[in-house]
Amino acid sequence: MKSRLSLLSALLLGGAVTAPIAAADPEPPAMFGNTPARNMVSDAKGLPTQWDVRSGENIIWRAKVGSQTYAGPVFRDGRVFVGTNNEGLRRPGIEGDKGVVIALDKETGNLLWQATHDKLGAGRVNDWPLQGVCSTPYVDGERVYYVSNRATIVAVDVDGFRDGVNDGMTDEQYREELDADIVWEYDMIAELDVFPHNLAAGSPLVVGDLLFTVTGAGVDEGHINLPSPASPAFVAMDKNTGELVWESIDSSDGVLHGSWSNPAYGVVDGQPQIAFPGGDGWLYTYEPATGKLLWKFDLNPKDSVWELGGAGTRNNIISTPVFYNNRFYLGVGQDPEHGEGPGHLYALDADVEGDATDSAAFWHFGDEDFNRTISTAAISDGLLYITDLSGFLYVLDVETGEHLWTHDTFAAVWGSPFVADGKVYLGDEDGDIVILEAGPAEKVIAEHNMGSAVYTTPVAEDGRIYVATRSDVFAIGSD
Repeated sequence: MKSRLSLLSALLLGGAVTAPIAAADPEPPAMFGNTPARNMVSDAKGLPTQWDVRSGENIIWRAKVGSQTYAGPVFRDGRVFVGTNNEGLRRPGIEGDKGVVIALDKETGNLLWQATHDKLGAGRVNDWPLQGVCSTPYVDGERVYYVSNRATIVAVDVDGFRDGVNDGMTDEQYREELDADIVWEYDMIAELDVFPHNLAAGSPLVVGDLLFTVTGAGVDEGHINLPSPASPAFVAMDKNTGELVWESIDSSDGVLHGSWSNPAYGVVDGQPQIAFPGGDGWLYTYEPATGKLLWKFDLNPKDSVWELGGAGTRNNIISTPVFYNNRFYLGVGQDPEHGEGPGHLYALDADVEGDATDSAAFWHFGDEDFNRTISTAAISDGLLYITDLSGFLYVLDVETGEHLWTHDTFAAVWGSPFVADGKVYLGDEDGDIVILEAGPAEKVIAEHNMGSAVYTTPVAEDGRIYVATRSDVFAIGSD
């Protein structure tokens, strides 16, 4: 682990990690998981349960984005943001396979601007064809932060070039009115020797003046060797300048496949914690300002074994941890291409130190009862909702881990359950969104097909939900 001491001192003097949301900002930042705790819940009310994509019933607008969409949607300041590929050809004059982040007008679905990134030359080992940008942006009042398909951390002016001002960088490749205005860009391959496997896909988290993300470090094309075992797995950046503040190599030499998860933030007894899921199947928790390791936990049984292609019993982590009542809740899984298999879900006591593998588990749900997951939990009114790749939605008592009920979607689930307005919204690979009543018993309210696979998680505000399918973004209104 390395520190940038002069920069770190300036950040500490500025109180960089004391408040996730600036007091002067009237609207909270937008991000994967809604808050730094990453809990997939919202206090939005009056949300729709009835709509029809074909007839247009309750569809406020529909916007074509790409052909593969895994990042977002998130919304802020009258804009909706998604990460996708360039197959939608939204920005006239830019063609071919690219990674893009698109900003849409929240009221009309019209394109406001597009950030465009060429593919890496090494091909699918580092930058899988047609997958686009898979990082859900973090958006505050001035900036949009994300990790590009090129393994760069990017800060973009929230207005793009539409405001007539070129902020930060002045040599962007694309500089027309519909293009993104890049403020700074940090190349993790060039600067840190990171070797992403298939794609760098971390969704950044900003706390104060620090930006945190996983680097995407992984194995080579043969899935055996680590080309860069000493490169960092986790980094903290100055969000204003794009300078590196600290880095950690804690999981770097043990990466099983790739590193595709996201950090979460919480405070325990006055101690801030930033939790990073490692590509080795461990959860690592740090002091945010300094990068000092606080504790770590192995999310796999001691006798678990990793095997190529997912045949083994050891899993890595694609899910994002959720911080709730001094605990982190997190499940394990594998690349969906590896198929189904046994998984594990943990409630971890965050008031621990050092190697907490034998002490932090408050409860565990797994063995034959839970499958591999790439989804993030939603916790509301004492209940935890989480899905597995096999398409089952599980509902557990958040305090005891007692399994209360299960809903079968009969399709693979890549996204996460979203809880708001007394309802659970969940999309699946068949393109269906099921709406269930939130509570201790299973009750299906409705189910609607979106016309294309849903690999993302819905987001909501009063009276509307926003859904990104594989190819389109929908704004859906009240009944």
